[in-house]
Amino acid sequence: MTARVSPYLTFAGNARQAMRFYQSAFGGDLDITTFGDLQGSTDTAQDELIAHATLRGTTGVVLMASDRTPGDEVAGGSTSITLGGDEAELATYWERLSESGSVTVPFARSPWGALYGRCTDKFGTDWLVNVTAPATP
Repeated sequence: MTARVSPYLTFAGNARQAMRFYQSAFGGDLDITTFGDLQGSTDTAQDELIAHATLRGTTGVVLMASDRTPGDEVAGGSTSITLGGDEAELATYWERLSESGSVTVPFARSPWGALYGRCTDKFGTDWLVNVTAPATP
């Protein structure tokens, strides 16, 4: 059996912009369903809010998201998304995600040998990017 974990992000009315931003960072296909599409809203002001969005990036990144509607409570603590691997493309993801955001830990060689950085993107999502150091012979 295979299990997958996919982050599900919630936004305060800007899920569409956030998911398009993530699509520009990770590529791939973005599917968006609004509350209006589902005819699940009795308030036409909510029709354009995102009920569910899924981004399937070109390298396997999967993100899901929705907008919070009035009355939705934000539960739980803080969350960070970690991108890891040995792909040089992760450095490109870092550049895209940190642009217009804030850098907590600059993307540089870490004590454990990997390229590592931490940032919060312009939509408030916290990212940890860890490019594994190549194995030494």
